[in-house]
Amino acid sequence: MADYDVDLFVIGAGSGGVRASRIAAGHGAKVAIAEEYRVGGTCVIRGCVPKKLLVYGAHFAEDLADARRFGWKVPDCEFDWKTLRDNVLAEVSRVSSIYGETLANNKVELIQERAIVAGPHAVKLASGRTVTAKYILIATGAKPDIPDIPGKTYGITSNEAFHLDELPKRIVIAGAGYIANEFAGIFHEFGSQVTLINRTDVILRGYDEQIRDRLLQISSGKGIDFKFHAEIQKIEKKEDGSLLVHVANHDPLPCDVVMFATGRRPLTDLGLETADVALNDKGAIKVDDDNKSTCDSIYAVGDVTDRIQLTPVAIREGQAFADTIFGNKPHRVDYDNVPSAVFSHPPMAGVGLTESRARKKYGSVKVFTSDFRAMKNVLAGRNERALYKMVVHPDTDVVLGLHMIGPDAPEILQAAAIAVKAGLTKQAFDDTIALHPTMAEELVLMR
Repeated sequence: MADYDVDLFVIGAGSGGVRASRIAAGHGAKVAIAEEYRVGGTCVIRGCVPKKLLVYGAHFAEDLADARRFGWKVPDCEFDWKTLRDNVLAEVSRVSSIYGETLANNKVELIQERAIVAGPHAVKLASGRTVTAKYILIATGAKPDIPDIPGKTYGITSNEAFHLDELPKRIVIAGAGYIANEFAGIFHEFGSQVTLINRTDVILRGYDEQIRDRLLQISSGKGIDFKFHAEIQKIEKKEDGSLLVHVANHDPLPCDVVMFATGRRPLTDLGLETADVALNDKGAIKVDDDNKSTCDSIYAVGDVTDRIQLTPVAIREGQAFADTIFGNKPHRVDYDNVPSAVFSHPPMAGVGLTESRARKKYGSVKVFTSDFRAMKNVLAGRNERALYKMVVHPDTDVVLGLHMIGPDAPEILQAAAIAVKAGLTKQAFDDTIALHPTMAEELVLMR
């Protein structure tokens, strides 16, 4: 590969790009990676990591209140947004630096400037320098998709939510996916008045209906206001600095912050036309099962492709790409039974087929549920109920899906997802002795 400056040039130093770079370099490839913002990508800088830290912070609102029922003389506590915000941003910087150290330790050249494709084997940097590469990997991820409405510049996205100067007293969140529901729970626990608006009457499309309906019931009971069939029309800024959100089929909503959580768009403004890299109808890079685009020398992984927008999936794709191209260990990512979670209040998690999808595929299916109050909630006087659901094949007894909402649901599901991935039967769950007293034991007690 002496005809090229590097064996591999990666555009985007997020989770997928960093993994691919590190593994490829470990296989002996000469690798360079370009990142125009900060190393770590969406997950580390403006996604999973800082969001989960905010979720942890939000949980203290209920935990402090519950502690009194457990004998702790907790005084009335005030929440200081700036303290949490600054500590979270400091942790983001720490994790980002670790990603940078990982690249350096693996002898990957980090170029901290914007890069675009300049041909099948060429990348042009913002500085004007051109780098040639045997292979190019696109791992630029996605960005928030903001509706084109009057006053849209007055709104923020999840990117800016981590940097707010003040905690909003009133926030309107547009959208009903996982980002919208997670931030609705976060801001509500911090004391903000939260209104969530959605064009339809369905939240968290793709998740099991019973589970998402339970979240809607609990969230509404806590005071989060849901406005359905409420498409946002325009945002108006008032003289006092507050905002007025005009919404179809509803009265205007006064607030201090408007947050758009209306989907994400692949970042493909990269000169891809110079290499005849095709995009699909959603603007994502078309790739085959080996992550290869319509140009034989250009590959793509992560959210810039239209597959599953989850950090662990991008990491697996980056690993598979590097092992296949540089490690003589060809393999592909298995997208069946990928677990996912929504870090709402309470959190949701699921793996495998939902009940409705299972019925479409198999007709009649067996469904087992456990609807209960966690022991901690009982003593705390909290009426919030958890719901676990198991979907089972009508003939083989194989567990097709597991779905749950309740305290620590994602932590519990991670282990249970192994059973679903392995194709275990309901009988295998029944034969497993419960760990008592736990919430997780409900998984083996459903009859």
